[in-house]
Amino acid sequence: MTTTPTVLALHTQAPGYADHKADHLARLHKIEGQVRGISRMVTGDRYCIDVLTQISAATRALQEVALGLLDDHVRSCVTDAARTDATQAEEKFEELTGALRRTLRL
Repeated sequence: MTTTPTVLALHTQAPGYADHKADHLARLHKIEGQVRGISRMVTGDRYCIDVLTQISAATRALQEVALGLLDDHVRSCVTDAARTDATQAEEKFEELTGALRRTLRL
């Protein structure tokens, strides 16, 4: 079994998603509400399919946040590295590939 190393790097510049941070946070707050609603549905013994439908909606919403963050990362971090430093660009491409693998895993 192959494991992906965790990347713990100190970043001195703003994250690639800085321009869309408010949008990402707004979506995440909505998702929090969805998850609380799902919990209430289970507590209230709602019909299984109704609960599963809401879980699917919350999962899709999280995937959309992930795709937005990936887009921001490519447009900012990866693009900047590719323009300035070949070694750093290669690291960013490897990092991106790992992130895509984790994001697309179902």
